[in-house]
Amino acid sequence: MSEGQLSGKVALVTGGGRGIGRAIALRLAREGADIVVAEIDEPLGAGVKAEVEGLGRRCLALACNVASKASVTATVERAAGEFGRLDILVNNAGVHQVRPALTLSEQDWDFVLGVNAKGVLFCCQAAAPYMIKAGSGKIINIASHAGKRGTPYSIHYGASKAAVISLTRGFALELAPHHINVNAVCPGTMDTEMWAQIDENRGAMLGLPKGELMRRTVANIPLGRAGTAEDVAGLVAFLASPDADYMTGQAVNITGGVTMF
Repeated sequence: MSEGQLSGKVALVTGGGRGIGRAIALRLAREGADIVVAEIDEPLGAGVKAEVEGLGRRCLALACNVASKASVTATVERAAGEFGRLDILVNNAGVHQVRPALTLSEQDWDFVLGVNAKGVLFCCQAAAPYMIKAGSGKIINIASHAGKRGTPYSIHYGASKAAVISLTRGFALELAPHHINVNAVCPGTMDTEMWAQIDENRGAMLGLPKGELMRRTVANIPLGRAGTAEDVAGLVAFLASPDADYMTGQAVNITGGVTMF
């Protein structure tokens, strides 16, 4: 993908204030897009807004709870009203919990599925009409290889990401006549704050010292390292670009070779 292929485009990134979401927002800005950072933590969103503007792109930071349809609708309407268009939606906002399956509560299930799956549904529903009117658009959903594999001690997280993959395929089929591409990205083990928490919480449950679960997990990655937020951002930038115009309904792994299906 050459520099500037997203020039003139507007991209909305949920959970864009930290980690993978921040990296995506900055990468899309470097490729020429103006950015809307939709972030439940307003100070984090404001920080990324300043970074995007430092790259010479326009940016709007909006408080958004993706688990609330009213919040999502208001965010998308404000973004489209401010910029006059919405070309790219990146559904990145997500949460993770470590819980044994037999003690998983209804509240745990509702929280994780509410953010990770329902949030994707609400954002797609809110953004798609603007893309349909324009006759084009790109939706990229951040899923996980956990949606394709068993996920011990986090079965609700795995279920939520499997739902994201299914939502991706369903929306891809419904929106294809409008020239809107819908794809998912499935990261594996990542060098992020979320994975640091998984290492600590799941590791403690297994009786492992801090850092040991991560070390063992990385040792089984064919490419020999954890992924980075920038790795994911590069794939998202490709899927948002014209180079991916003939791809839709795909759930693309970025796992260092751990997951190949």
